[in-house]
Amino acid sequence: MMGSISEKYCIIGVGHTKFGKHPGRTTLEMNVEAIKNAIEDCGINKSEIDAVLCKYPTSNHSMMYSTQVAQAVGIVPKVSGVIDMGGATNINLIQYAITSMELGQCTTAVISFADNPLTGSRNAYTHPWGNDGLYGWFGTPPAYGMIAQRHMDLYGTKSEQLGAIAVAAHKHASLNPNAQSRKVISIEDHQNSKFIAKPLHLYDCCLVSDGGAAVIVTSLENARNLGIKNPVTILGLGQSHPSWDIELREEITVSGAKESGRMAFEMAGLRPQDMDFAQIYDCFSIVNLITLEDYGFCEKGEGGSFVENGRIELGGSLPVNTSGGLLSETGMPGLQLIIEGVRQLRGECGERQVPNARLGVVSNQGGVMTTHSTMILGR
Repeated sequence: MMGSISEKYCIIGVGHTKFGKHPGRTTLEMNVEAIKNAIEDCGINKSEIDAVLCKYPTSNHSMMYSTQVAQAVGIVPKVSGVIDMGGATNINLIQYAITSMELGQCTTAVISFADNPLTGSRNAYTHPWGNDGLYGWFGTPPAYGMIAQRHMDLYGTKSEQLGAIAVAAHKHASLNPNAQSRKVISIEDHQNSKFIAKPLHLYDCCLVSDGGAAVIVTSLENARNLGIKNPVTILGLGQSHPSWDIELREEITVSGAKESGRMAFEMAGLRPQDMDFAQIYDCFSIVNLITLEDYGFCEKGEGGSFVENGRIELGGSLPVNTSGGLLSETGMPGLQLIIEGVRQLRGECGERQVPNARLGVVSNQGGVMTTHSTMILGR
């Protein structure tokens, strides 16, 4: 079954709002804008869409949210639903859409997400970590700080190597007119920025952002029937979820990317070395490094040396997060990485375009390396 859907489905439309501050705007409004832009991007009529799938807005949870979005957009869907796997949700929603199409329940799905933690509430990100809150463990940065320190202790990874990831993200975002932060930084800037949770500096941590994004998925056959000229093909999908609280895991420097990536590359019949770019979930710089290792771009423990010397920058052997990622384009969880992958394969990225891009991998991750999903795209 896994291999049978490779090269059968595609992404035909992408859209998003401005990334940054949206004071006074609701998540419904931003979902509607993003979906409208995705529909206009592919040029179809919204009546062609018969599935609406969403991630809950983390900052303001709302029941039956996808039905609210469908009503606001003006679609009566055959298939609707919400999955919440944190930042891994978006690729999993694409997989759910494809499953529904395989069952003959729908033909064209929109996947969307919007949130407003910058101008609204960010309480969901700052809660105490159970009883450990008594000792100062609030939110996710301390957990990722422990993961980074463990990687440093095991493999000799250096803070400056994490800095190389931040430098690349900011360099790419400086070429992206949609990026929330277009500031170019140096390794020195990274090292001189304040600690958020040692050993993680400010520039190791993602932005806090308002915004919305959406993608439209259908079969290649239906894309041809709709007259879509530039569909981006979904070649492989995978998911794997360590799930347990971080303190209960056998090893905290291994993520769900290892098994999720294996599934996706196997379905696509491709290897990491075949990829022209990688859009890697980077809520914290250490996640980018560990994901590259777990996907097999380098051996375990070699991520630090792998990201040095411009290798992951535009012009390097593996451009990573060419729009700036969560570290610099927008802190929104995951859909922007899919959108950038689609635009790279369409050749629409201007100054940040990867020459002759034909294959790319996108990762999504949630929690504290709690969930993971992977997608291979091609043209």
